[in-house]
Amino acid sequence: MLRGAAVPPVPPAAPEPAPGVAVPAEPRRGSGRHAFLVAAGILLSRVVGLVRQRVFAHALGSGVVAGVFSAALRIPNLLQNMLGEGILSSSFIPVYAHLLARGEREEAEHVAGAVAGLLTAVTALLVVAGILAAPALVQVITPGLSGAEQALAIRFVRILFPATATLVLSAWCLGILNSHHRFFLSYAAPVANNVAVIAVLVAGAGRVDDARLGGWVAWGYVVGAVLQVGVQVPSVLALVGRLRPSISVARQSVRTVLGNFAPALVGRGVVQLSAFVDTIYASYVGTRGLATLGYQQTLYLLPISLFGMAISASELPAMSAAVGTPAAVAAALRTRLDAALQRLAFFVVPSAAAFVAIGDVLAGALFQTGKQTAADTRYLWLVLMGSAVGLVAAAKGRVYASSFYALRDTRTPLRFAVVRLALTASLAWWSAVKMPDLLGVPREAGLVGITATTGLAAWVEYALLRRALARRIGKTGVPGRRMALLWGAAAVAGGAALATKVALVRWRGAMPGLASDWGGAFLPPPRMHPVLAALPIVGAFAVVYLGLVLVLTPGGAAALPGFRRRVRR
Repeated sequence: MLRGAAVPPVPPAAPEPAPGVAVPAEPRRGSGRHAFLVAAGILLSRVVGLVRQRVFAHALGSGVVAGVFSAALRIPNLLQNMLGEGILSSSFIPVYAHLLARGEREEAEHVAGAVAGLLTAVTALLVVAGILAAPALVQVITPGLSGAEQALAIRFVRILFPATATLVLSAWCLGILNSHHRFFLSYAAPVANNVAVIAVLVAGAGRVDDARLGGWVAWGYVVGAVLQVGVQVPSVLALVGRLRPSISVARQSVRTVLGNFAPALVGRGVVQLSAFVDTIYASYVGTRGLATLGYQQTLYLLPISLFGMAISASELPAMSAAVGTPAAVAAALRTRLDAALQRLAFFVVPSAAAFVAIGDVLAGALFQTGKQTAADTRYLWLVLMGSAVGLVAAAKGRVYASSFYALRDTRTPLRFAVVRLALTASLAWWSAVKMPDLLGVPREAGLVGITATTGLAAWVEYALLRRALARRIGKTGVPGRRMALLWGAAAVAGGAALATKVALVRWRGAMPGLASDWGGAFLPPPRMHPVLAALPIVGAFAVVYLGLVLVLTPGGAAALPGFRRRVRR
């Protein structure tokens, strides 16, 4: 029996394996490879996504249509995010993967078919309701918009709703593929979606006005969503076998999924409301703030997706498939969780440091083109600084939430998500409405406060998740000494990157025209193409960080999947 840890109450639902059913492999076997496959798929889709955002920035910049479109895209995305990957990860994958681990393939097929049928029926109804209720939704989510801007947002929302419903089925495909340890395809599938949008932007930019181009982009999302599902369907059908979609809830396993689904849906809804709070108050900042928030989310979610999502998604099926005594299940979860958190910290800590030190360099290289100006890049950098506050906590929180889902516990993350929502709502309101006047700063500074206070709320949620899980399976986490070394290496790397930036400014001169910008107190970028400037600056950061970690951190190379194995060869 574990000392200092309560026996997990849920594992009795995961009894000893039946004769002939193999116990899952040793906890850490394959976890690095699976995380690598998830990260590779996400990296591919995110790189193409960054290209899409760069083309979007070139065509629309941070203007009115860009801001309205970014806000409108968030509204139907609520449907995708609530019924999609997050919910299925917490309710469907644990049940489906556990049935596969026990060799009950026929029951697993019934569960897959029932979930597919129920999702299709529910999303179809919600799409119709969303299209009809678009004016009310726009009024609630973006109260700062009015007149032509509001009408444009309603138009975009009505076009985008069917696309997001289609992407819910893409999340079902992801659940099937992940449970069968096929991790790459489902995370690379959004490439098809991004390519469709890029094609529309390239075809329309400079040929039609911004408002019409925004409508074209919305239709591009619809076509892309269909393509994203289509590339996954053949592999899914090959794995599922006899897929018979239904809406029957007669089987106990289907009712178990639905029982987990309800609290997970509420919990996911709370998380999404937290994100919508940012949009609501950003609408008071103006359309430039809404557009900047869209670009900020692209950069902010990159490390969370590449590392937080990759690691949590690859671990969840294996955690859910663990069988044995309660103590054995708890030990397996601890081992996997600690290894996952160490890999995560290795990558996310320097990401947060880079947002602070060289966020303008990153934003300029990715988005500064066409109508997206150097002043817009500076503003985006300040917003990224706020994002850095909670980046590590948000990424770790994903992994801890996956651990609760593996224990078939969706209610504990829900409670803590409610706490996060309450903090986010109050702090974001103060940041957007009160802080600028109190501090005597421009209204646009409120967006920086929104992202920073959202990060503080993420730390509270992370601390609550970690403490609650410790009561279930024992103490977990990255040792304090390891975290101190990672942060120290990231700080030195940030200094090296800034020194490189200063050298480039002395060589080429500073970018003019930013002295009056309210962020003008920071060192301006060098007078050269943003991509060319980023190569030596980001390169210096990466080389110094990797060098320090691999030299100073005992076992630091273990954070790189397969590193030791390659060295031994």
